[in-house]
Amino acid sequence: MTDKIRSLIQQLDKEENSLFGKDPLLTWQLAEADLRALLLAAETFEELWRANIDTRLFRGGLAVSLFRDKSTRTRFSFASAASLLGLSLMDLDETKTQVAHGETVRETANMISFLTEVIGIRDDMFVGEGHEYMKEVSESLERGFEEGVLPQRPVVINLQCDRDHPTQSLADLMHLQRTFGSLEALRGKKLAMTWAYSPSYGKPLSVPQGIVGLMTRFGMDMVLAHPEGYDLMPEIDFIAQRQASDSGGSFTITHSMEEAFEDADVVYPKSWAPFHVMEARTRYLRGGLADKMDELEKEAIDNNSKYKNWECTEELMSRTHEGKALYMHCLPADITGINCQEGEVAASVFERYRVATYKEAEHKPYVMAAMILLGRFGEPARVLREALERGALRRHT
Repeated sequence: MTDKIRSLIQQLDKEENSLFGKDPLLTWQLAEADLRALLLAAETFEELWRANIDTRLFRGGLAVSLFRDKSTRTRFSFASAASLLGLSLMDLDETKTQVAHGETVRETANMISFLTEVIGIRDDMFVGEGHEYMKEVSESLERGFEEGVLPQRPVVINLQCDRDHPTQSLADLMHLQRTFGSLEALRGKKLAMTWAYSPSYGKPLSVPQGIVGLMTRFGMDMVLAHPEGYDLMPEIDFIAQRQASDSGGSFTITHSMEEAFEDADVVYPKSWAPFHVMEARTRYLRGGLADKMDELEKEAIDNNSKYKNWECTEELMSRTHEGKALYMHCLPADITGINCQEGEVAASVFERYRVATYKEAEHKPYVMAAMILLGRFGEPARVLREALERGALRRHT
């Protein structure tokens, strides 16, 4: 096992990246070398954990989390990543801070960061706001560091915003890499990112946008499928088309789930709210228009119900490549007959891939640890090599 870890560290040492002192907020803004370095670092952390080797790279310091939306996997993954690296976790509850009294983002960002190494933010509920908030935090930290207010510049991790979900999509990419053997093996593989029915109306756009925005970087034949009117943010299609062209893959849009599944190697059926609905939702919530919100929710749920046939069924799976496509989901999935009457995926399909989706989720803590590592250490391979050579046990057996 240690031979594999040494090999991964050697590969990381050769992979030039530009993430030191930077915040990886959107995957489509990162160089391919940055993405490869993140995957190598994440895999190294995973192997070190399995080898029972202590990877506490910090001897003190905070990891601050801010969740403006409910979370299970991402919340616990961030806590796990902090623990893996030796950081103490502090959850920022804005209702218990001076934010409620008008404290500015610039001030809050600096005041929580004197001994902080990383700030993880989840802000995915409001279109046009989540990513902008993260940028403001990032810029405030940069200025605080330049002015000498902060002795170090914490890295900001995007734990999901209105545009992208980098930790999820990179964990998904690790899952694909592990399943097919390498990143190079993904070239020419067909991935169907499809909308699927859900009795819930307000699911964010960031997961499908993250998948489309990342997988088109690696030569895959990406198909985006959704009913008419369930569009993503307008710029995402342009980004995906350009990246697919650059990588030698392809990007197409269809309004047929059946067409998307045809001969697919990977399927990712996931519900999301149309972009125009999320825009209206943001306006109404920010404007305190409860009656408008009630109307929007009813209209959106009624519209969803027109497409209950958009379900990942055994029949649809039989259309995939040799009937054995990899099923993926960020979880929790809406499973027909299990946690809802009608949903995104048939119970028999989900059960067949349940363990695989759990393993897909397992990569997230290591992806987050990799983001912290590359953002806070200029020589990440050296730091990991030193941890390996120390050989301190994480726990005594």
